[in-house]
Amino acid sequence: MAAAYRLLFLLAVSLAAVSAARAHNITAILEGYSEYSLYNSYLSQTKVCDEINGRSTVTSLVLTNGAMSSLVSNLSLADVKNALRLLTLLDYYDPKKLHSLHGGSELTTTLYQTTGDASGDMGHVNITNLRGGKVGFASAQPGAKFQATYTKSVKEEPYNLSVLEVSDPITFPGLFTAASAASTNLTALLEKAGCKRFAALVVSSGVIKTYQAAMDKALTLFAPTDDAFHAKGLPDLAKLTAADLVTLLEYHALPQYAPKASLKTIRGGIPTLASTGKGKYDLSVVARGDDVSMDTGMDKSRVASTVLDDTPVAVHTVDSVLLPPELFGGAPSPAPAGASADTPASAPAPEAASAPAPAPTKQHEKKKPKGKSHSPPAPPADSPDMAPADAPDGDEADKAGDKSGAVAVGTGFAAMVASVAALVGASLL
Repeated sequence: MAAAYRLLFLLAVSLAAVSAARAHNITAILEGYSEYSLYNSYLSQTKVCDEINGRSTVTSLVLTNGAMSSLVSNLSLADVKNALRLLTLLDYYDPKKLHSLHGGSELTTTLYQTTGDASGDMGHVNITNLRGGKVGFASAQPGAKFQATYTKSVKEEPYNLSVLEVSDPITFPGLFTAASAASTNLTALLEKAGCKRFAALVVSSGVIKTYQAAMDKALTLFAPTDDAFHAKGLPDLAKLTAADLVTLLEYHALPQYAPKASLKTIRGGIPTLASTGKGKYDLSVVARGDDVSMDTGMDKSRVASTVLDDTPVAVHTVDSVLLPPELFGGAPSPAPAGASADTPASAPAPEAASAPAPAPTKQHEKKKPKGKSHSPPAPPADSPDMAPADAPDGDEADKAGDKSGAVAVGTGFAAMVASVAALVGASLL
């Protein structure tokens, strides 16, 4: 029995070490290599870096500045993102493995295959040992030429992360056909995703114009499904003034590009289009494994699906309406039976709504619970605490966010396993 406990203890310690090793950060690694600066920049702009950092086993095929410059010319960010995903292999390949492929050739899966946009096996890459000791990479398209060849190893973290330099990008006909976010019909997209009532509110309130203006720079939208507007206990949105309805809808959007993988890495308060500073109308993220929820301070809403991930725009559906405590901090008034929560009553003009309200009595002040307030972090490059049009450029903030997010996942799990190991060790004494 003692031997079994010792074995369990050693296993727990080993798992802690392995989990810590998984906390890799591709952008931090490439920062030390100036020849890959352009590649690294696009990893951050497209947020593919977060997808790479979220994988426990991955091989990143990187391009020099010259090869990357040729690739990105005349391409949209959405097309560049697909190219970077195709260069990300979901298996571990180091030089030894590349030169000892079974049968001299192997088909491997890439990040692009996981998007659902790849037709058939086009999200796979063919790795083949060529003459003269070279290793070639090509698309899975029958008869595809080996455009890219292995050049050298940049970084190896055995069986977790491998960074290899290749001579050229991997492409195939049809890879660069992603539609521009600017051409997306947002209303039609929301209706098709089962968010018709949210779409109707957005159009009737005029907030659709705010969303469309933000799409040129960066926008992440959380659209409640139609079922969310029938949820038990939902406040009667028809009682909101026109100004408050606009604030509520702006609260459902971030002035930054945040696909699901990037949401998992965000810590602290996140400014929304409705944010006024000092943490007011901010959101926060709660992530457990692959599940992501948005926390308003009053309740949480699960990110159910992603209906658009097209740099710099992401549209997610959520399973409940996001209720900011600044508007709904008091006891909510449910919508009356038979009334539709998405149809506001004849609201006063926004100018009238801005008139100062009478000061509440002390009795009311005591009864009204305080909503949670989140102090926002230093705003990253694509999440400023201001309107999208006034957003400053801030690459340094983006880099800091990438680092903290990637390290947090691995170190958190490592600490948990280490604690278990300590408990088991103590029980042996």
